Amino acid sequence: MSDTTVILWLRQDLRTSDNPALIAAARAGQVLPVYILDDDNAGSWSMGAASRWWLHESLQALNNELDGNLWTLHGDPQQLLPQLAREQGATAIYWNRCYEPWRVKRDGQLKDRLKEQGLAVHSYNGSLLWEPWQVRKEDDTPYRVFTPFYNKGCRRAPEPRQPERKPARLELVTCAQPANRIESLSLLPDVRWYESLARCWRPGQEGARRKLARFLDNGLADYREGRDFPARDTVSRLSPHLHFGELSPNQVWYRVQQEAMEQGRESQGEHLQRELGWREFSYSLLYHFPDLPTKNFQDKFDRFPWRDDPTALEKWCRGQTGYPIVDAGMRELWQTGYMHNRVRMIVASFLVKNLLIHWHRGEQWFWDCLVDADLANNSASWQWVAGSGADAAPYFRIFNPVTQGRKFDPDGDYVRRFIPEIAGLADRYLHDPSSAPARELSDADIELGDTYPRTMVDLGESRKIALDSFKGLS
Repeated sequence: MSDTTVILWLRQDLRTSDNPALIAAARAGQVLPVYILDDDNAGSWSMGAASRWWLHESLQALNNELDGNLWTLHGDPQQLLPQLAREQGATAIYWNRCYEPWRVKRDGQLKDRLKEQGLAVHSYNGSLLWEPWQVRKEDDTPYRVFTPFYNKGCRRAPEPRQPERKPARLELVTCAQPANRIESLSLLPDVRWYESLARCWRPGQEGARRKLARFLDNGLADYREGRDFPARDTVSRLSPHLHFGELSPNQVWYRVQQEAMEQGRESQGEHLQRELGWREFSYSLLYHFPDLPTKNFQDKFDRFPWRDDPTALEKWCRGQTGYPIVDAGMRELWQTGYMHNRVRMIVASFLVKNLLIHWHRGEQWFWDCLVDADLANNSASWQWVAGSGADAAPYFRIFNPVTQGRKFDPDGDYVRRFIPEIAGLADRYLHDPSSAPARELSDADIELGDTYPRTMVDLGESRKIALDSFKGLS
């Protein structure tokens, strides 16, 4: 057994395979793996309820893989890590880098403090295909538009590193903490609302592997087109596993590439890789523009006349808008901690462009409800839909929830799954119950305003108001 002890500080890299910091730490000595729940430095970006449930389950899974030797602490790493190093006689600390602004600031301060204590500090890239500072324009400025970012930046950068296996030799410091140390983090609420999430997901490294394998078997063949249809089993649903680092983007990149070649579906695989590129773009934006979560990327939107309407916001949050594709998406979010990407765009557009409610309100609700809540993706995506972001959708692109529902849920399978009270309505009226004749509603046992809400806003009128408001910014 090695007489050198090193600390492995785990954050968004809750896995043993293809974990650069873990691999390096294993070569250096006996490893003490620790997770620190840091709500203080996170501030308003402390994890939401759904993410905290996922973290609890993921930590349990990782602890099992580490034979019960995962240490957990709660507090400020700037105080706890130096203290843990002194108590355990550690000589070095290893971690994989994070890119949220609050973490970048904290980690820089922490690194200085640890070095002052005489500790060696080693950090690695364990969560991105390319570092944000690697993919820049020829004039050394960051990209603001996705297509050149991906085609000129990412695709011309060095190939992502090949994933590595779990170390063949991994000596762990025996955990001296109580057996209930993960429960003591109090990640789970007293009310067991999260049981519906547990029926949908299996957090942890093994769950991530299974999800990837399922996608390769069922979704890859029709990914490029099928990913827009929420009722199809075509999307990967890997986003929470990627966010918590239960598998790396490198593992996904090369596994998809290999499987696509073997199946003769290279174009489908390349489209999935392009979606990973969008994730990289979001992180690049957040790294280079750390105000992305709080400020409009295009400052002219600071003058936009957003409405303060708590009643309308509540109806949107609860899936009671009267527009079935919107309501199905919001109920999917509440019940499963997830929402199909096409539907995310529809519900976001409805909030900011039909209800004229600030994208911050939607961003905050998603942050609390999503198991894949990710500061970079959440911020960049909301600003994209709102029209205020980098490479944003033109403001006049307003998703009509009725036509979107008819196009991407033509048989109504998605809507009927999450809004069973209107399941009996004929397909031609399903996405717009308010347009159905009284006889059709009666035959389906629907009473608008009781069984299912009436539409809360007129799409045509609200679209005109939104466009007029936008024109006023010029």
